[in-house]
Amino acid sequence: MQVSLALLGHRRFGPLFGTQLLGAFNDNLFKFAMVVLVIYEIYSDPAREFQFSALATGLFILPFFLFSAMAGQLADNHDKAKIIRIVKTAEIFIALAGAAGLILQSIPLMLLALFALGVQSTFFGPIKYAILPQHLERNEVLGGTGLVEAGTYIAILCGTILGGVIVDLFGAGWAAAFVLGVALLGRLCAHYVPPAPAQKEPEPIDYNILRSSWRLVNGTLHIRRLFLAIVSISFFWTIGSVLVIQFPPLVKNVLTADPTVASLFLGVFSIGIAIGSILINRLLRGRVSARFAPVSVLAMGGFVLVLYFIAKSWVGLPGEALYDLGEFMALSNAWAVLLTLLGIAMAGGMFVVPLYAFLTTTVELSQTARTVAANNVVNSGCMVLGALAAFGLSLVGVSTTEQLFLVAAMCLVAAWLAWLLHKACDLPLASAPAE
Repeated sequence: MQVSLALLGHRRFGPLFGTQLLGAFNDNLFKFAMVVLVIYEIYSDPAREFQFSALATGLFILPFFLFSAMAGQLADNHDKAKIIRIVKTAEIFIALAGAAGLILQSIPLMLLALFALGVQSTFFGPIKYAILPQHLERNEVLGGTGLVEAGTYIAILCGTILGGVIVDLFGAGWAAAFVLGVALLGRLCAHYVPPAPAQKEPEPIDYNILRSSWRLVNGTLHIRRLFLAIVSISFFWTIGSVLVIQFPPLVKNVLTADPTVASLFLGVFSIGIAIGSILINRLLRGRVSARFAPVSVLAMGGFVLVLYFIAKSWVGLPGEALYDLGEFMALSNAWAVLLTLLGIAMAGGMFVVPLYAFLTTTVELSQTARTVAANNVVNSGCMVLGALAAFGLSLVGVSTTEQLFLVAAMCLVAAWLAWLLHKACDLPLASAPAE
């Protein structure tokens, strides 16, 4: 772990880590500020609030499905550091639009900015993993991947907490100022990412997003271990996206608590994934392996079931009264809720980090960005379907609490896929004769 943390002091990793951290922070600061503003100040209907949360999540994820193939081609054909700087410059202009939407309380403008943030994150996504094998030694890749994941979720923690708290205590104007300021800092950090030139001669880029996505995925998934890793990761992110959709309406309408508690929920979730990301690196000692993945996602499903039973038995405040953070924490079963969330997230972090390491160490350096992009296409497609399913279930009367039970069932499928990956990649290695 000390070796992994030492990477933060090197230019070959530190500026990339900072750029990624600030980008994730800003995405979630804006998204959660917007969701809190709409759910707590504009809407007053539980069904519409849940549907807006699902819509916002789907819109942010949709660009990953549409543009990841193009992003992967660009990243493999050009200097990745230059693309990072272009993307972070675009974020400044998107932040201006998002800030205007927050100040004017314009839902269409806020959703447009959220979609645009999804687009710029799509073009950054393949690079943040594909650049690691180019700048790090092979035995540093898992540690670097774990740090990127941990940093991402620490950023999500800070962004979600501040997004809710700033809107609740200071108003949307301050949230707008933060969004713009962080975009500027991210661009400054991106300036110091060292060059990462293409590993092969440039190839023609297919700008037909549907055809290029199909070719990208079809050209990647024929490798069995990549197929299993990508599908397993996709199930994880589908589960995660549905949980994140549920948190704000669950907190307001089931637990009857205010935005600071909703921020706390997402913050605890982010901390848990960061802890799990670091813990699995210690357990595996730098080796890329899926041996802990099946039990990790089964544990995740078990914790989701516990949350379901807690929510089902919860007796909230009458009328429109809401607990503030202090009042909520004084409740006898509040810690049970938070520890359950922490368990869900820790198990999730332990599940997903080794699978990302498979993506960047299975293929040649010249193909890493496209492999990550193919993963993003499948992941985002599943997440959009998950958001649509949550939206549709809400329309037919399935409550937020009842949807938690369906999330737990999805963990069983993810565990089966992870076991297949473990058998395909780890067991043959374990049984092979020593050289």
